[in-house]
Amino acid sequence: MEKSGGIIDHWLARLRGAQAEPAAYAVAEPPSRPRGFSEGAAYRPQALVEIGDTDAAALPFASIGPTGHRARMRDRLLTHGAGTLADYELLEMLLFFAFKKGDTKPLAKTLINRFGSFAGLLSAPQAALLAAQGLGPHAVTALKLVQEAAQRLARAEVMDKPVLNNWDRLMDYLTAMLAREKIEQFRILFLDPRNRLIADEAQARGTVNHTPVYPREVIKRALELHATAIILVHNHPSGDPTPSRGDIEMTAEIREAANILGVVLHDHVIIGNGNWLSFRREGLLE
Repeated sequence: MEKSGGIIDHWLARLRGAQAEPAAYAVAEPPSRPRGFSEGAAYRPQALVEIGDTDAAALPFASIGPTGHRARMRDRLLTHGAGTLADYELLEMLLFFAFKKGDTKPLAKTLINRFGSFAGLLSAPQAALLAAQGLGPHAVTALKLVQEAAQRLARAEVMDKPVLNNWDRLMDYLTAMLAREKIEQFRILFLDPRNRLIADEAQARGTVNHTPVYPREVIKRALELHATAIILVHNHPSGDPTPSRGDIEMTAEIREAANILGVVLHDHVIIGNGNWLSFRREGLLE
């Protein structure tokens, strides 16, 4: 008993010593935070531990979030559906898969502030995401998987169906693919005799306001795929889908080349940021 008492006394003395030296053991309180999304810019939890980050995993007090918060968020999603979650909450939960522990809400709000929206974050270039404070390879991988899943879901809505009869879904798909691209991209939708989508291919990527397009290459690819019709698509990173003179002239050249070889040019669609323009609807193919 005297030996046990000595051990207890030893650890009590250690504890008292720890209490007497707060500078060595105390955890600093986080700074006060403004309300709303701006809190993310002023406060960054220092103990978020990304999966695979062995150095960060060794930190003490790895979780600073409220006890059971992650479980409550999952229960809320499963009980009431993901539609009840705000964008920052959706992102917060997505980051759960990249960070083993820690409060991901401030980081989620910071990222939405930086990239403008949840959609803007998902579509941001990989290099920009990796450069963002708080994101590592695992988090960026999760974000890019979600972006690709969304695009494939949108593509599935237009595959094996007459494209011209599903115009709204087609525009949803093209908007998801191109609306937030930072450089101009030219794509072609190749259609079969029933106007079903054979392929959607990016033919060229250019600068912020120009993409070189060669009519001969467009028609050559259509013949290779046995396509009987095509729809031209490109984006304007400025957000304004108004066609330039170059857009109009290039479309006329492709239409003329396509007619010679029996390929129908159904339309040329320009995607802006949240809106789009159809050459056919504007009377620019007549």
